[in-house]
Amino acid sequence: MENALLPKKANLATIEELSPDVKLLRVQSPNGKFSNQNGLTFTPGQFMLLGAWGYGESPFGPSSSPYETSFIDFGVRNVGVVTKHLHELEAGDAVTLRGPFGNGYPLSLMDGKDIVMVTGGCGIPPIASLIEYLIKNREKFGKIYLIYGAATPDNLLFRDNYPRWKKVIEIILTVDKPIPGWKGCTGFVNTHLDKVKVTPDNTIVAACGPSPMTAALAKSLDSMGIPKRHFFVSEERRMSCGVGRCQHCTCGNKYVCLDGPVFSYDQVEGVWD
Repeated sequence: MENALLPKKANLATIEELSPDVKLLRVQSPNGKFSNQNGLTFTPGQFMLLGAWGYGESPFGPSSSPYETSFIDFGVRNVGVVTKHLHELEAGDAVTLRGPFGNGYPLSLMDGKDIVMVTGGCGIPPIASLIEYLIKNREKFGKIYLIYGAATPDNLLFRDNYPRWKKVIEIILTVDKPIPGWKGCTGFVNTHLDKVKVTPDNTIVAACGPSPMTAALAKSLDSMGIPKRHFFVSEERRMSCGVGRCQHCTCGNKYVCLDGPVFSYDQVEGVWD
């Protein structure tokens, strides 16, 4: 049996700057191919532990297509010891990788539904992966929206992907405050749900972002008639082992690494920070 606690060696193929403090790291397997189970390398919303020997590892949601087997992309924000070191690496350097772990967004439940994705700031990587899945299987879904907000236009990630995404889904971009030259929306993401035209009882909402964002979303979605059991959120905790042994990610009676990181909102309302 494979040891889930044993990191695997991988290599950085390319590094791209997405914003002043976020880099996109493209990781390749030294074997040239990542395993593919049930047609997917991972489920959008699952997490992996990316790191380097001597520095540790941190959890990240892959942002690349789950159908891709030759590489996996990670959006890494420079916020600590591990991520600072990852930012200092160059193409060709070795990294460690474990996973995928946890449960992602409910792909089978999404079939035949309108889909609304909502995210803010650095919460977009797992949503970006979900977008790639939805585009690949576009005929299975109704209307598809992305509402994405950031502090400033420079903090909006994956900008090179927008033209391709816009050919298939509707994208609503917003920044916190009006800025000269900005032609998109302003204000928090939940204030732009009125631009979404969906059938409430046939809609799935997928979100990734801070708890205040998801709490505000829950109130707005409730007023739209979208049930909490159809609102799925990715929760962030400091996950260390990834398999429920270290108990770092416990909250209430849940393990984020095992029971999540994606939960329906009715499972976690009032439990999280």
